[in-house]
Amino acid sequence: QVQLVESGGGSVEAGGSLRLSCRASGLTASMDCMGWFRQAPGKAREVVAVIYSGGGMPYSIDSVKGRFTISQDNARNTMYLQMNSLKPEDTAMYYCAGARTCGESTTWDYWGQGTQVTVSS
Repeated sequence: QVQLVESGGGSVEAGGSLRLSCRASGLTASMDCMGWFRQAPGKAREVVAVIYSGGGMPYSIDSVKGRFTISQDNARNTMYLQMNSLKPEDTAMYYCAGARTCGESTTWDYWGQGTQVTVSS
């Protein structure tokens, strides 16, 4: 089993920055990839960015390219999401997730409890 705990959310003004952290514990070596998701009120949850344990190019959605950076520190079992130039439309609950097998259609096996990000205009 894997436990994921997010931190780093908060309230900022548009143009500001936040760094989210996701600390993993348990059988962390079982995860093939980890990702950040977000869900705004009244909207479906969407993937924001994904990073692969084996290396390779991380994935991010177009709306955050150039503003958000996903990274991981294997020594600390921690994944990060650096968010710059935040916009009000980035307001959402952000979740980290992990998957044992990643590919065209990934089944996300582990989820954190979420951390709220609120961006005011």
